[in-house]
Amino acid sequence: MTSKERFDLTINHKQPDKVVVDFGSTSVTGIHAKTVENLRKHFGLANKPVRITDPYQMLGEVDQELIDIIGVDVIAAKGRKNSFGFYNHEPLKEYLTPWGQTVLVPEAFRTINDENGDVLIYPEGDISASPSARMPKSSFFFDAIIRQQPFKEEELDPKDNLEEYGLVSEDDLAYWSETAQKARATGKAVVAGLGGTALGDIAHIPGMKLKKPKGIRDITEWYMSIIMRPDFVKTIFDRQSEIAVENLKRLYQVIGNNVDAVFICGTDFGTQESTFCAPEQFDDLWMPYYQRINNWIHTNTNWKTFKHSCGAVESFMPKFIEAGFDIINPVQVNAKGMDPVHLKKTYGKDLVFWGGGIDTQKTLPYASPEKIREEVLRLCDIFAKDGGFIFNTVHNIQANVPVENVIAMLNALKEFNGK
Repeated sequence: MTSKERFDLTINHKQPDKVVVDFGSTSVTGIHAKTVENLRKHFGLANKPVRITDPYQMLGEVDQELIDIIGVDVIAAKGRKNSFGFYNHEPLKEYLTPWGQTVLVPEAFRTINDENGDVLIYPEGDISASPSARMPKSSFFFDAIIRQQPFKEEELDPKDNLEEYGLVSEDDLAYWSETAQKARATGKAVVAGLGGTALGDIAHIPGMKLKKPKGIRDITEWYMSIIMRPDFVKTIFDRQSEIAVENLKRLYQVIGNNVDAVFICGTDFGTQESTFCAPEQFDDLWMPYYQRINNWIHTNTNWKTFKHSCGAVESFMPKFIEAGFDIINPVQVNAKGMDPVHLKKTYGKDLVFWGGGIDTQKTLPYASPEKIREEVLRLCDIFAKDGGFIFNTVHNIQANVPVENVIAMLNALKEFNGK
């Protein structure tokens, strides 16, 4: 069975020959560049700089050599630009990270070290602008710099929070046409992040790609707006989803069914203990606009829609289903109420669980290889029955995870797939 055949069965809740495996197809199912380098060393691959695929999180490329070794079934059709608004592809240059690793980054990846030794990065790679993100010298990824401008309540304009959303360009259409064709030719299942559909994702709210972001750009102020300014938020989501659907129409004309799933939104609705908002708020603020996007996709394409939300979101699973999502990620099994047996039994016929293969907060970085093996086998046994499960960790694998623990996870996955 090919990767694509295996994926097609899984995504339609039918039993494949093996569990579908993903490492690196999205910005929430990836591996930090440092860990990618450690994996390459472990497998005896050539010593070469790891390419950075997501500069914001410093995720590394899971290249063809690792795809073959790990047995990855899903790959990305990557966007033209990244979170900082600059071209994310070749030509590339070498960059020495604060932790001493040489990596490959796009030419417009330009940084300056401040007086504390922190690394500052700039929107569109323009160092004459104010920096939009900071990597503390002891960190392994960037944090957005909040550049909220003073505002008067009566002068708030939803258009200011729509500055980064517009109709897809002819250059982007040509890019996506070629990129999707190349991805489809690999024989793998293909996931695309087409952009423009992230409703209230706090990774996007600060406007890291904008030189002078206007509107509500402070994360705390945005969360307050959900309560204090719901009409303001709904106006933004209404127009953003209108633009998104128009762009999806244009993109589908050039992509067709060369992609299998599309990443819609990374807005988190949960903490470790509870949800961020009440179900009624979800119905009021998000439901109509998620439905608009998902309904168009399901009516006009064969694409499956991917929703990311961390945290204790068991109570929102029916909402995600009603909103039209096919896939939920990362399946944070260590959060309150996220019991894997209950999730599979209750929602497994409607949602594909993409992730949840191992806890990345405690088990993967700190447990023994035997404990890792036990958890992987147990969770695969629960989630994989009757399809509807794609193996990935609970969010990205971070920088300081011992490589022997990652290998223990991969070996356990192969053991399960060998049954």
